Order: sequence, then structure tokens, then C-alpha cells
Amino acid sequence: MNFTIRKAIKADMTRVLELINQLAIFEKEPDAVEVTIEDLENDGFGNKPAFECLVAEVDGKVQGTAIMFHRYSTWKGRILHLEDLVVSEDMRGSGIGTALLDEVVKFGHSLGVRRINWEVLDWNTPAINLYEKKGAHVLRDWNVVHLSEQGIKDYIANL
Repeated sequence: MNFTIRKAIKADMTRVLELINQLAIFEKEPDAVEVTIEDLENDGFGNKPAFECLVAEVDGKVQGTAIMFHRYSTWKGRILHLEDLVVSEDMRGSGIGTALLDEVVKFGHSLGVRRINWEVLDWNTPAINLYEKKGAHVLRDWNVVHLSEQGIKDYIANL
């Protein structure tokens, strides 16, 4: 199968949001997505973009995406965070996911980052196997901490 990986453009965000929703369903959180097309367009394509986005295109249709952003580690310095790597359900197993990951790593290398971070659900064995095969270390002794929008409001109210 032939596919192209390229930097996303604003017009891709409708399809990117569809892929984000597919990921939410896959991760058993179908109602968790709050981001809108407008958020993606404004946050990804302004003067100071909040994220970088790659897309994989097959026959003119976006079938995969990788969304990443810059972070800073007090131990390592500049790092890149891969927020999501999504391949449409009917294209999984086609090599698109691996190709997107390859491009993310090349992008991080071109920036001179010292680490690329991402999370993976503990039950997503195919993804874990791919990441470990590629040389990534899956840290099983760290817990991800989230403070939701309501949690932020509650936190502030209790200061």
C-alpha cells in the first residue's frame, strides 16, 4: 500500500478530529473528547502553535495522525511529547503507525531533543510490542497524573 506522511494543514483538522474520536472509542472512553475542530485549528496553526501534527494520507484521505508538542525536562532539557498516534481502524496493521512513529522520531532528532515521551495503555499489547521492538522503554513503575478542568477549578477554589 502506498501512503504519504506530511505535515498537517488546517483543512486536515476535521479528519484529525474523527481519528481522535476513533481513538477515544478504542480506548473505551467514547465520551471523553472535548476538543473541537475550532480548537485544533486555532491551537495548531496560530503564531505560537500548541502542537505539531503529521498526517498519513492514502489515496487523498487522511488515515492516520501523530500529534506532538514540546516539553522541557529538568533532567534532560528539551524533549518532545507524542500525545497521540492514531491510525484509522480499517488501516491498522498496514504499516502506517510504524511510519508515523518513524517520522516523529526523525522530527525529534532534527530538533535535537534528548527524549521523546508518550503513554500507552497497559492492555494495548500490540502497541507496547511495537514500541519495545523499536527500542523504547515502557516504564511500568510510573503513574500518569491528570487534573481535570473541574479539578483545576476545585483546586483554585480551595486555595
